[in-house]
Amino acid sequence: MDRSREMAITQMRRSIEDLGSSTEKCSEATLMRFLMARSMEAKKAAKMFVECEKWRAEQVPLGFIPESQIPDELGARKIYLQGGLSNGGFPVVIVKANKHYPPKDQPQFKKFVIHLLDKVIASSFKDKEIGNEKLIAIVDLQNISHKNIDARGFIIGFQFLQAYYPERLAKCYFINMPRFFVGIWKMISYFLDKATLEKIVIVSNEEEMKELVREVGEETLPEEYGGRAELLAIQDVVVEMQINE
Repeated sequence: MDRSREMAITQMRRSIEDLGSSTEKCSEATLMRFLMARSMEAKKAAKMFVECEKWRAEQVPLGFIPESQIPDELGARKIYLQGGLSNGGFPVVIVKANKHYPPKDQPQFKKFVIHLLDKVIASSFKDKEIGNEKLIAIVDLQNISHKNIDARGFIIGFQFLQAYYPERLAKCYFINMPRFFVGIWKMISYFLDKATLEKIVIVSNEEEMKELVREVGEETLPEEYGGRAELLAIQDVVVEMQINE
């Protein structure tokens, strides 16, 4: 680690202590994610870190969201977590948007978002320094109808990533986007910050799809998207949950 980053981490630790919190159990990789999310400004990163800690203490008192608290969302079998990692070493989560409907139980949906993000991140712990995990998301919009449209759900997911899972998103691909969704996406993107928008790719042609296959890798990507793997529903994947923020 270079001298400037080392100094920034040291300053951030002090600022966190000044705010009444602790970094005793936090790796440097974890602190660096918050620094990067706040342009290496230690005080702003410390504030973000403390707010995230308070949020997790309130929303995730057990340290994770058990499946028993999100039965309706899991029952839709709309989220898939591939068994292998991408060519860049990232876990790959796939969202089948045509299996999603705007939730009647908003609190359960928010718990579901936390559950899936925690589980996807935890799936990449092996052979990596805890605290530096990222993920690749593929949002498949094929065969969606107006009944599946949930702009609020998309906004919640991305805002959770921005506020409470900084620097966790490596890339997000939207595939099979119908024309009627373009205007909806423009509205959703209004709520996203620049750093998040730069990680989103709207796949609109064959060459861009080939690039997705190259980045994810055929061994991890399901057959229907040009790979050789099978789709694995997230609830069918066993992962040791040990999120460390």
